[in-house]
Amino acid sequence: MSRAALLVLADGRFPAGGHAHSGGAEPAVKAGRIRDAHSLADFCRGRLHTAGLTSAALAAAATLGLDPLELDEAADARTPSPALRTTARKLGRQMMRAARATWPSQELDALAAARPRGAHQPIVLGLAARSAGLGPEDAAHCVLYEAVSGPATAAVRLLSLDPFQATAVLARLAPELDAVAAQAARAAADAAVEGLDALPAACAPLLDITAQAHAAWPVRLFAS
Repeated sequence: MSRAALLVLADGRFPAGGHAHSGGAEPAVKAGRIRDAHSLADFCRGRLHTAGLTSAALAAAATLGLDPLELDEAADARTPSPALRTTARKLGRQMMRAARATWPSQELDALAAARPRGAHQPIVLGLAARSAGLGPEDAAHCVLYEAVSGPATAAVRLLSLDPFQATAVLARLAPELDAVAAQAARAAADAAVEGLDALPAACAPLLDITAQAHAAWPVRLFAS
């Protein structure tokens, strides 16, 4: 396993398009649910244990070699918001372009051919991690880090929040992130034996509702 590959995949500068998305932070800021570093931490913790866990387990399962098309259908079933499904597939297309250029593989090529409009981003990331020689927990870490770092970065821009405070939020969440990554990897291992119903389906209804509303905003800073 290459730790350097893990750093490349988790790097915010990896050209997978995530910088254009706030992970729900933009509508949360407008609604007053994110106001400062403390409320940002609460928001990120909520994402970590709900949508983050679900996405991380899907990515870990793809890294283990479970059928990516079946996993993509499972991701659809776990994403009730049409706006979030569209976003996940858009990010999946961008991740696919970056992954195929960086770590070419037949599995990535096959998924790209089967899902020309894009597979869900966690599935593509999991296959990219597999192609890079990484393990399921590595893929889970990448997904979870993006789940919290995206809103933290967005809050800096939306609130003019001190970037040192935003980074401190991420650092304090690190032990929880590690624990959720391990939980996601265990769920993926269970799914390999018991079927995809063993994967978590933790949800965050408020994220789904605000994502739909945000998609209709005539002016917004972030795509989602």
